[in-house]
Amino acid sequence: MSDVQMSAPRALVTLQSAEFRKGREAAWRDLERLIDAAEKKGVRTLAAEELQRLPSLYRIAVSSLSVARAIALDRNLILYLEGLALRAYFVVYGPRLGVWASVKTFVLGGFPRAVRANLQAISLSFALILGGAVAGFVLARQSPEWIALLTPGDLAGGRGVESSAEDLRKSEIFAPYPGFVVSFIGFSNYLFTHNVGVAILCFALGIAGGAPTFVLLLYQGLILGAFVELHYEKGLLWDFLGWISIHGVTEIGAFVLCGAGGLAIAKTVLAPGQYSRLDNLARRGREAAGLVGGAMIMLFIAGIIEGGFRQLIANTPGRFAFSAATAVLWLAYFGLVGREARDGRQA
Repeated sequence: MSDVQMSAPRALVTLQSAEFRKGREAAWRDLERLIDAAEKKGVRTLAAEELQRLPSLYRIAVSSLSVARAIALDRNLILYLEGLALRAYFVVYGPRLGVWASVKTFVLGGFPRAVRANLQAISLSFALILGGAVAGFVLARQSPEWIALLTPGDLAGGRGVESSAEDLRKSEIFAPYPGFVVSFIGFSNYLFTHNVGVAILCFALGIAGGAPTFVLLLYQGLILGAFVELHYEKGLLWDFLGWISIHGVTEIGAFVLCGAGGLAIAKTVLAPGQYSRLDNLARRGREAAGLVGGAMIMLFIAGIIEGGFRQLIANTPGRFAFSAATAVLWLAYFGLVGREARDGRQA
């Protein structure tokens, strides 16, 4: 094929592209200018007249993209219109809140409302952990070998039936404060990372019908029960409960919420009702995910408390007072926060 023959289609495409641009490019540029302003300073900075034009300009861009694809105009123009349409979509239909505003909205509304909406699943999750703790205590009382079987090595940290009461008191319950960097940065980060992995697993396994979530929640209780019996046998029950409760109120509460999220997902899979399973997951999945998102915040707080404040408060009554205050604050938060906004929408 000659150069003249090859250049003819290219010339035709260029001509079509120029004609296509002539009547539409002004609208594209206007839309691009509004998008640039919205992305840099926010949609609220646009004038009322600009906000009114934005949806129609977006529709013009989408229509232009559809036509350009249909008549196979040059690739660069299609890529430009694809990018323009995508950016415009997020400005027109995207969330109006920034990251911090979204977090604030979730903390002051979405999270506590998700907790109140899933009280049945939360009660079941708590009952499974409590039942596992009772079973773990009973098994460990029957035979000390159960303590080693139920407690993983990384969690036991050298603690076992061979540990003396004095060792447990000095190296664990009333261990000296290791300093800010070690406790609040190093150890807190380790605790948060470990706990998040287990908590997310509790939630994610709900998609398998809930049985794995049941087992994992029971196992968490078994570990707790075995540790309680170990310290009970050494005469350290009161001190151990104070030691674990200072962060346990928040940490165990987070595990309960993640387990409840997994159980809620399992319910949507096993009993979707009038909706299909996928539709039910879409309806209930966001609410269940809200439980997990809030639980991640709780685990972050628990990691800070366990990593540093637990050893800073070096007496059992002080630890119980701290844990009681924490429990009251969480109950008040879950019971009261976010109700006004909901009532306002219902009105």
